[in-house]
Amino acid sequence: MTAEGFLEGRRLQMARGVLLQCIMGGYPPARFYGSDDGDLALVPDPAQIHRLPWSQQPRALAICDADELTGESSSLSTRGQLKAVIARYAALGLAPVVATELEFFVFAPNTDPTQPFQPPLGLDGRREDGHSAFSVSSNNGLRPFFSEVYVCMAALGLPRDTFMHEMGVSQFEINLLHGDPLLLADQTLLFKHLLKEVALKHGLTVVCMAKPLAHTPGSSMHIHQSIIEIGSGRNVFSDKAGEPTATFRHFIAGQQAVMADFTALFAPNVNSYQRLCHPFASPNNACWSHDNRAAGLRIPASSPAARRVENRLPGADANPYLAIAASLAAGLYGIEHKLEPSEPIQGEFEVPDNLSLPCTLHAALERLKRSQLAKELFGKEFIEGYIASKTMELTSFFDEITPWERRVLAAQA
Repeated sequence: MTAEGFLEGRRLQMARGVLLQCIMGGYPPARFYGSDDGDLALVPDPAQIHRLPWSQQPRALAICDADELTGESSSLSTRGQLKAVIARYAALGLAPVVATELEFFVFAPNTDPTQPFQPPLGLDGRREDGHSAFSVSSNNGLRPFFSEVYVCMAALGLPRDTFMHEMGVSQFEINLLHGDPLLLADQTLLFKHLLKEVALKHGLTVVCMAKPLAHTPGSSMHIHQSIIEIGSGRNVFSDKAGEPTATFRHFIAGQQAVMADFTALFAPNVNSYQRLCHPFASPNNACWSHDNRAAGLRIPASSPAARRVENRLPGADANPYLAIAASLAAGLYGIEHKLEPSEPIQGEFEVPDNLSLPCTLHAALERLKRSQLAKELFGKEFIEGYIASKTMELTSFFDEITPWERRVLAAQA
């Protein structure tokens, strides 16, 4: 839209079906988004209009809500779904607080998708070989890129907590500061967009796939969650003596109860489950633990005021609005029904059958399809439309034969 049109308040409309567009560009049947495929109104959030600092031509980006023309939020909008979950907490006098940890890879341009990704050439003319995890000098070869990333983050008002080199080859992580869930989802979206745009300027490729490299840790989007009392700002996960509360237990239990049903919302792509095949770095279970990274739900060591639950299931490929909404909705379900969690696990452990999660996209979609709770929390239209779109993507994947199949199976008798 032109700047003049935007400033005049001209309404931008879009077909409902676009919200269910699959990643290859196609659409499920129109019955999943209204047979008429009528328009939605894109309503900009005044707090999320940003001049794009990396663009030579003056341009701006506005994050919008997708609303029906009658004024209410579209049930197909993931941003709208997150706002609805936050409103349910507010009705109880509570406000969730979240933070996201986003991991990503920085690669050289990859013009042939049949070839593996490679680290970029650094300023020293060499490619990283994987020995730079957590090193203070690990990103020196990418200093011009990261310098512009920092400048652009400041220009967009994205406060960063910590930035580090992760365990993978040319893999990095940012921790965004905790705050309002909608704000953090917006910031996560903006940061991913910023990364890709700045990388292109520097002749690089940023990849937020869950598992872009074999034999290398994948990229997560861990979600840290706590709840405060509106007015006092008190963390309701801790009592006055600093001990865990019943609300804390109920929140964990809610996450455990529905994590398997919601796996397809946290791990939305075929590649998501490549990451979950390595359970220590990426636990695909609904166990919980005090500071054990093998558990899907980890309670980081902290002061009572900062007591929180870390959901370690989502990958970097997850929709931040949907992943945060699903995680918070699960915790609220536990609070409302006063559920009790399993016993916490420590050390090495075997995952009980009732706390294991689907390990393929097909299994996750089948589980979501059977979940009446998912339809109650997010609406039948959203869940059925989401499944229809993701089923199209899965079918497209099965329409191709992979190099592994040709390499290993062709010689079989």
